[in-house]
Amino acid sequence: MKTALTIAGSDSGGGAGIQADIKTMTAYGVYAMSAVTALTAQNTTGVYGIMEIPSEFLERQLDAVFTDIIPDAVKIGMLPSKEGIRSVRKKLCEYKAEHVVLDPVMAATSGSSLIEKSAVRALKEELFSLAELITPNIPEAEALTGQAIKNKADMEQAARTLYETWHCNVLCKGGHLTDSADDLLYENGQAYWISGRRINNPNTHGTGCTLSSAIASGLALGMSLLEAVKKAKAYLTGALEQDLNLGRGSGPLDHMYQIKIR
Repeated sequence: MKTALTIAGSDSGGGAGIQADIKTMTAYGVYAMSAVTALTAQNTTGVYGIMEIPSEFLERQLDAVFTDIIPDAVKIGMLPSKEGIRSVRKKLCEYKAEHVVLDPVMAATSGSSLIEKSAVRALKEELFSLAELITPNIPEAEALTGQAIKNKADMEQAARTLYETWHCNVLCKGGHLTDSADDLLYENGQAYWISGRRINNPNTHGTGCTLSSAIASGLALGMSLLEAVKKAKAYLTGALEQDLNLGRGSGPLDHMYQIKIR
């Protein structure tokens, strides 16, 4: 059985973070493991508290995973501080982790900040070069490049900038576009557009976590990067189409829509 590790924060509401990652990896038939970077008091309406896991204990979690069940792929999500970022880099290098997918999480769907401003530079300098793929949405790509993104041409320019600066493949997600939901994969200097239908569903909590963990699962299963991205996009669309309506805010997805046991 193929395996995958999520390094991310815990969402007490279950819609994002390690909870979304584990559900997604399980739906893919991949054995999921986790290293928790932070605990959040969170639900569909917002984030009401964050407690970061000490970097020493984060490293202990990573040691426990890598010395026992070696992950075939790694998904990285919420890393709130420079210390945690550096601990993750240290352990990924030590264990020569493969197929690293980094979702540069900066804010929750509700808009709450999930990373210290001083940590954004460390995220780029310490982890981008280790990633096979980074998966910023448009606001994140703007923050990472300093470039305004208003259309698809701007997405291509931002992805090219990130690729040329940090030497990692880039999936610039188009969910914030007004006329489509197309994503751009910039792989090894080549741009690939992955078309997507815009689903009329306001319940989008955890979409970024879900997509990145689905891509990591696909890589763990031996898919090419382009194939993994396309499969993940289709899986996310299917989860959104179920129109799950839970909570009083932006609700979660139906991660297990293809697995129903009655």
